[in-house]
Amino acid sequence: MTTATHSPSIPAHPTLNRPNMVSVGTVVWLSSELMFFAGLFAMYFTLRSTSAGLWAEEAAKHNVPYALVNTLVLVSSSFTCQMGVFAAERLQPRRTGGLFGFARWGMTEWFMGTFVLGAIFVAGQAAEYATLVSEHVSLSSNAYGSAFYITTGFHGLHVIGGLIAFLLIIGRAYAAKKFGHFEATSAIVVSYYWHFVDVVWIGLFLVIYILK
Repeated sequence: MTTATHSPSIPAHPTLNRPNMVSVGTVVWLSSELMFFAGLFAMYFTLRSTSAGLWAEEAAKHNVPYALVNTLVLVSSSFTCQMGVFAAERLQPRRTGGLFGFARWGMTEWFMGTFVLGAIFVAGQAAEYATLVSEHVSLSSNAYGSAFYITTGFHGLHVIGGLIAFLLIIGRAYAAKKFGHFEATSAIVVSYYWHFVDVVWIGLFLVIYILK
């Protein structure tokens, strides 16, 4: 008579806690972007330190309340973006209720809202440029104009890049036969980029419009 021995149960498919390589790559890339913007901030402060009188005169032409409202629009887009991430994490690409039932919105609705807010910010920045140009503050007018348009202009290009990324993610969600972890990961990665762009703008707003 043989005695049956019971070996410890081993899972058929052991899970490994490995970092997602797409997320890691995005974080590394954003670190390089951080260094890029740090260089722009350094340029801004260097030019400002050599032209204090010019800075005070030109900075007075800014409409700070207008810029604050535009900033709040962009900051609010981070909240809608994160709501879209939560929907993507629960693998819900589209809404399951009425249009105004925000609690049932999916990733695409939240990302569309984020896209609209981001587009409003870009349009608001373009309108501010037009106003400043009419007051003779242009890219080539003086050191202040160069510093202002280079720093905010590069940031604006990053915002436009984020808007294009949202359109691609939304399009992929509609094209996919089944919304899975690949689509969800793509949405999360885009959110990293968007939050980064928002944080950089908060720094720019404080330095350009608030810090005297």
